[in-house]
Amino acid sequence: MKRKTRDRILDASLELFNADGESNVTTLQIADEIDISPGNLYYHFRSKSEIVTELYDRYEHEIEELLAVPEVEISVDDQWLFLHLLFETIARYRFLYQDLVNVLSRYPVLQPRFQRVVKQKYQATRRICASFREQGILSASDREVEALCHQIVLTLTYWLSFEMLSHLNQKDSVDLGRGVYQVMVLVAPYLRAEEREALEAMSEDYL
Repeated sequence: MKRKTRDRILDASLELFNADGESNVTTLQIADEIDISPGNLYYHFRSKSEIVTELYDRYEHEIEELLAVPEVEISVDDQWLFLHLLFETIARYRFLYQDLVNVLSRYPVLQPRFQRVVKQKYQATRRICASFREQGILSASDREVEALCHQIVLTLTYWLSFEMLSHLNQKDSVDLGRGVYQVMVLVAPYLRAEEREALEAMSEDYL
């Protein structure tokens, strides 16, 4: 089935934004990428701002579904999978994260929306840590849990930017596994010995 022109524009824009950075891509380049006229593109999107906003809508929908962590018992395996899926979504919309401050400065309408996502990241992380504590898997004070959750959110939000800076000439070297591992390493010191050993075993296979 032939994809709609609007979807082709969005998909091409996402690919170009991720590859070259949103600020370096013009609507003319997007039109050329899918072999349509600028007029045809403007029929669907009056500006690049509208394209960015709709891509953000997609990102927000996907990540908010992941961040809606249910209040159930959560295992270390569950957290590992949760982080992997979260990093996959972040990588899929990496143009937002690799130049976060500048993107939000150019599109101020997105600022409160991204702040809400950051808050949801914290709430999801807090829920996971609370489940660990209730099961006796994690041993930490309220203050330590709060600091741990903030550190996890910080890593989730800025790890991709750091990873790309570390591999400026090797974009293919950016590895989601390292991001997941970095977050789990933050949690490891607070885990019960049994779970910490399981985490170490998973880390060897994962990396």
